[in-house]
Amino acid sequence: MDTLSYKTISANNVTATKEWVVVDATDQVLGRLGAKVAKLLRGKYKPNFTPHVDCGDNVIIINADKVKLTGNKWNDRVYLSYTGYPGGQKEISPAALMAKPNGEEKLLKRVVKGMLPKNRLGAKQLGNLYVYAGSKHKHEAQSPKSIDINLLK
Repeated sequence: MDTLSYKTISANNVTATKEWVVVDATDQVLGRLGAKVAKLLRGKYKPNFTPHVDCGDNVIIINADKVKLTGNKWNDRVYLSYTGYPGGQKEISPAALMAKPNGEEKLLKRVVKGMLPKNRLGAKQLGNLYVYAGSKHKHEAQSPKSIDINLLK
């Protein structure tokens, strides 16, 4: 038996194959979309996935303003933030967050950030996410490929 064929190949920054993908968020449920985008950003769908290397894709989300939440979560769900000062805990609902300028980007980045590792690698992977409210984006030069997010597990 040749034991050299059983060596595990770990990806590094040089051997990682990063691609640009476009995901359409029209009529997608927010949490399910966020989970699949987080897996794309980490590179979990690739055969050479390595946990400690940024080997995921650059993800462009278009039509982020058409994302859905089930039930009455637009008003009932609460996101908390803390300023660091006494009495500085603030809460905001997804509907109020979407009403702000760039609210779609803030909402989707907040959801995806919670599904990434809580370290420097997770922060770097979140930087590979680009969110746009409409169907136009400024990354045509990278020639991204469009994928159907519903086909991913």
